[in-house]
Amino acid sequence: MTSPEKAEPRKRRRGPNASTPARRAQIVRAALESFAQHGYERASLRDIAGRAQVTHSALLRHFSGKDELLLAALAQREADEEALAARFIEAGASRQHILSEVLRDEFDDPGYQRNWMALAIAATDPAHPAHEFFVGRRERMRTRFSGSQLPTSRDSPYLSADEKVTLVLALMDGLRIQSLLDPSRETLGLLEVVMTLVITDPEQDSGE
Repeated sequence: MTSPEKAEPRKRRRGPNASTPARRAQIVRAALESFAQHGYERASLRDIAGRAQVTHSALLRHFSGKDELLLAALAQREADEEALAARFIEAGASRQHILSEVLRDEFDDPGYQRNWMALAIAATDPAHPAHEFFVGRRERMRTRFSGSQLPTSRDSPYLSADEKVTLVLALMDGLRIQSLLDPSRETLGLLEVVMTLVITDPEQDSGE
């Protein structure tokens, strides 16, 4: 009696999120944590892979390297800020307070602040992978302010709407430095004061 033919071994299936957007999002979240803790230069792909609970080779199947991961992490950070702002708006928060509330946890973390400032300064070099992200930051904020959530005032005799956005961005980065130099000083209140000059009162708009 001949022995039965051995069954061909089944191919091993990968995990449920092995090649899905969910797995990519998991890696991006891990990259955000690693960049926040170590900074872009010191963060490693192996550290990010460990945080995401994937192998180094699996990470490289989803992202070509640290530069691509950095851009994905920055985009996710902005998306998180927009989602948080939307929640504050739905809760009825005053519009001039929304931006400071979105930034509050960030300002309470000196390590994150230092790494963000180091990245922003490094990105002034046109050859830096995040250069285009930071260049486009003003236009993206202008779009948010001009939308229904955080509208800016129209051009004034002194400043255009675009210049007001530049002013707010400059103030945010300057306040980061001041908060690092003196953590005991409340700096976000100054941002709220400036926002009262930037935000348009919708009732005034409707009455024109």
